Amino acid sequence: MTSAKANLLDYDRQGLRDLFAQLGEKPYRAEQVMKWIYHRHVTDFAQMTDVGAALRDKLEAAVEIVPPKTLFEKQAADATYKWLLGMDGSNAIEAVFIPEATRGTLCVSSQIGCGLNCQFCSTGTQGFNRNLSTAEIIGQVWVAAKHLGNVPHHQRKLTNVVMMGMGEPLLNFDNVVRAMSLMRDDLGFGLANKRVTLSTAGLVPMIDKLSESSDVSLAVSLHAPNDELRTELVPLNRKYPIAELLAACQRYAARRPRTTITFEYTMLKGINDLPQHARELIKLMRKLPSKVNLIPFNTFTGTRFERSDETTIRSFQKTLLDAGVLTMVRRTRGDDIDAACGQLKGQVVDRTRRNAEFQRRIELGARNAA
Repeated sequence: MTSAKANLLDYDRQGLRDLFAQLGEKPYRAEQVMKWIYHRHVTDFAQMTDVGAALRDKLEAAVEIVPPKTLFEKQAADATYKWLLGMDGSNAIEAVFIPEATRGTLCVSSQIGCGLNCQFCSTGTQGFNRNLSTAEIIGQVWVAAKHLGNVPHHQRKLTNVVMMGMGEPLLNFDNVVRAMSLMRDDLGFGLANKRVTLSTAGLVPMIDKLSESSDVSLAVSLHAPNDELRTELVPLNRKYPIAELLAACQRYAARRPRTTITFEYTMLKGINDLPQHARELIKLMRKLPSKVNLIPFNTFTGTRFERSDETTIRSFQKTLLDAGVLTMVRRTRGDDIDAACGQLKGQVVDRTRRNAEFQRRIELGARNAA
């Protein structure tokens, strides 16, 4: 942000009440303004008709409401919708809305790029710039809700939010938790706790911290049933191996009665889709209340991985189901506009050397092929 004014999208309800108190106003005035922002998608104080003229003038002088700017938007053949949203400088991030018969799910980003380097994820190849602010996170929901004509508690087209876009949410803990509070606040987007999901690659200490700070659903990007393979695919596993990760998940579930943790497993041809992998995964899943999402790999330029074929995926699923492990196969959505799981990219001014190295490998491969 280049403006000196505070962006009201950066504040949850208590933060907004405190800010209004600093402005010499009654805290309930903050709640009036919240309804205008999140229920009616209004950013112009002059349009807030039940707020006194003097207060509107004060707010106009002291603060602002600035959602991310939409640089590009596109709809896929299956009605999946993707927004490219401008951040500072030349950076941009992506958010994706997936409509279904009984729900509408928004996939939200938490970082510009990603601080991790999962080998099968397109986002990771772009490197990393910075964490998103609370305003930039909740602003994605605001942009989508306004576009959809979503009205909390009434015409609810946006029913679920998943922190599964660009970035590792637990590496941006405070801003993500504050944004998720706004998603669930009745004066915000009014989503039920279970309808807001945070997906992590497995930062064990932060999973424990999350269980103490926010009552949301947890998803874990597992992708392999043993440490050797998972370390190859998800380098974070070197620091937090599977046993430590599952122990953290057990603690999370113990603090959240009736919680089922989702484990995401991207199906990679000949890498993690063999019958022995399914048997290993069954042993892990018996340790806690869980379900498995099998995700057909979504390809991108320069990747060495291929998607497991449909027969292999269904056989893998059947093995888990026969062992009593609840297992779903995620339907690929939005892949014709690169909006499918693992394909989100945006525009990242990389502060690492990861993107340059990835591009070098692509160029080397092209020369060798020629």
